[in-house]
Amino acid sequence: MIKMSKMHRRVVQAHAAMLALAALPALAQTDAATPAPAAQTAPVAAPVAAPVAELQTVTVTAQRRSENIRDVPLAVSALRGEKLDVLNSSGQDIRLLAGKLPSLNVESSNGRTFPRFYIRGYGNTDFNIFASQPVSLIYDDVVQENPILKGFPIFDVANVEVLRGPQGTLFGRNTPAGVVKFESEKPRLDKVEGYYNASIATHKTVNVEGAVNVPLSDTVAMRVSTLRQHRDDYVKNYADLAQTQYRGSLDGYNEHAERVQFLYKPNAAFNALFNIHQRSTTGSARLFRANLIRQGSNDIADGLDLDRIVTNALNDQRLSTRGANLRMSWDLGDYRLHSVTGYETVGEYFSRGDIDGGIPAGPGRIPFQVETASNLDHLEQYSQEFRIESQYAGPLNWQAGVYWFDESASGGSDGFNSATGERISSLVSHQDNTAWAMFGSATYKLSPVFDLRAGLRYTKDEKDFATVRAINSPQVGDTSVSTSKGKISWDLSGTYKLTPDVNVYGRVATGFRAPSIAAASASVPITVADAETITSVEAGVKADLFDRRGRVAFSVYDYTVKDQQLTAVGGASNANQLLNADKTKGRGVELDIEAAVSPSLRLTASTSYNFTEIRDAGLVVASCSSACTVRDPVAAAGRVFVNGNMLPQAPRWIVNATARYSVPVGDGEFFAFTDWSYRSKVNFFLYEAAEFTGKPLTEGGLRLGYTWANGKYEAAVFGRNILDERRITGAIDFNNLTGFTNEPRTWGVQFKGNF
Repeated sequence: MIKMSKMHRRVVQAHAAMLALAALPALAQTDAATPAPAAQTAPVAAPVAAPVAELQTVTVTAQRRSENIRDVPLAVSALRGEKLDVLNSSGQDIRLLAGKLPSLNVESSNGRTFPRFYIRGYGNTDFNIFASQPVSLIYDDVVQENPILKGFPIFDVANVEVLRGPQGTLFGRNTPAGVVKFESEKPRLDKVEGYYNASIATHKTVNVEGAVNVPLSDTVAMRVSTLRQHRDDYVKNYADLAQTQYRGSLDGYNEHAERVQFLYKPNAAFNALFNIHQRSTTGSARLFRANLIRQGSNDIADGLDLDRIVTNALNDQRLSTRGANLRMSWDLGDYRLHSVTGYETVGEYFSRGDIDGGIPAGPGRIPFQVETASNLDHLEQYSQEFRIESQYAGPLNWQAGVYWFDESASGGSDGFNSATGERISSLVSHQDNTAWAMFGSATYKLSPVFDLRAGLRYTKDEKDFATVRAINSPQVGDTSVSTSKGKISWDLSGTYKLTPDVNVYGRVATGFRAPSIAAASASVPITVADAETITSVEAGVKADLFDRRGRVAFSVYDYTVKDQQLTAVGGASNANQLLNADKTKGRGVELDIEAAVSPSLRLTASTSYNFTEIRDAGLVVASCSSACTVRDPVAAAGRVFVNGNMLPQAPRWIVNATARYSVPVGDGEFFAFTDWSYRSKVNFFLYEAAEFTGKPLTEGGLRLGYTWANGKYEAAVFGRNILDERRITGAIDFNNLTGFTNEPRTWGVQFKGNF
């Protein structure tokens, strides 16, 4: 018998598992009970008896029930645990999710507020404060409809799920692209416990979070969670100005958020979970940089220092939000009744910045000065859902419910004199949005290996919109408009068990986005985009492999969007105009892999290819008024055809990977964790121009640390964007070659503890 050191055992295990993963497509068809050929022919495998850790079962609630992710007949990815903590270590906001899961992109022209989500290339670039998105964000079972609500920080979160494709049956309108779903850690009745997590990094970036769980009695428990984030202003303003308020540094922030939850569980049949939460953030708005883009290319202009800026505008961003929800559940034997009541409000939102990105003297050519602010003076959102689900022991199970939503919002935009800082124009609008729905779905086990599921939902959505104040901002067209639309959404899916560990599925689903309304400007009237609808066809395979040491999910899809709502921004002015395209096509593939290669080495990898194409031969939009290189056919008066273009912010490729390797030392272990993400080029606008196409972006992270006392404590050093790859991630096209970039490299130290 051959004797091996621990190091040699790990090397053999790692190579054997990697070879097995390389042969995954063939092994996926092998019955789990049948020995793999490699096990029969490799004589050195038998003596290597060191235990190999299994992957934990991933449970998701993509279909409003807790299920093994393998059994869910749609493309869904989950992000949790160490990977989520690593991504969040440097004080980033919700945009950290961009490119970290297949087919997911997140961007913002407003910095830490107003994130915009894209799934499978399908999203919305609208920067209007009343904008709707085809990707819905659900936090603790409550939809965060207004984009200002979608940036709530990630802390003390049990799970993040990304549901790809239409979710119009169980989650409703405004989900034709998919859902991003957050679930907070819940209170527990059994013991006092908690954690603390603190880091400090480059630019005095501080990230502190923690939570404590306290049982108050045998039936009541409380969980308190908090987050504090800070970064110093580090981008120096070198404008030579007499006004001292314009001097100093920019791009810092202060953020804090809290969540308090109470669980009441008097018996096994009933529980109630009450959640109150709030967020407050102050700091810099997005830094726009004049002539950031080198003309004729998508390169950063020669000689430009991203730690400096020249601006003559006040830069300020303030946001405060509050909310509460109550989730109750009654176990009635064969049935379980659920109630979800939600309330969200914005206390203040104000974001002011230098849109031209410079001063009259430059840098570069600046045709005119633009300093604007957007604000949301009032927002209240109420929602209520009642849902009942069966708990039969037989082959049939179902769920059905009713839903109600009501939102009232007021806000607008202001223009300022960059020389004096005084407000020179103001436009305020108000929108009321109500919606209600009835829905149901059923699953039937046709045989021990085949499940069939079908769902149906009817939604009625109404909006009333009006301009309530216009000062020195003459409005074109009507001052009020109303829309109303009722739609039916449905889905049909089937799951077949090839083996006890391998499932294949197919799904056809529809969804819709309710009509949207954009506020008027001096050059564009109130615009209304009609409802858009999607039909999606999807198939895939999900498998647990190698005695649960490997997991794979693969999906292929094709969708058609009719009357897609698109946003034409900029062109000749700082305008935002809604329109509908006749049709948009999308298709692609997605792959998720996870492997416990050895007790010391764990790997994950995923990739997605998303092809999107606008199909509307007559659709024209305004193109850039500055000296840019437009690649689309010209129509007339500076307008261009966009037929055949890919959707904005829709990368063809997204690739990411992580690796964790550990070495036991004493009563703990040293570990190294690295994560990498790549996205291919993106188009910033509906039209294509050489200057307004974002280059491919690769970002990597590294974490080295030591954990001890059975994981109770951890100390680590980390880096984010360790290659310091800076890319232009968005632009403004109506004045000069203005743009903004991704975050710089960050190094830091972190300490975590559990109690």
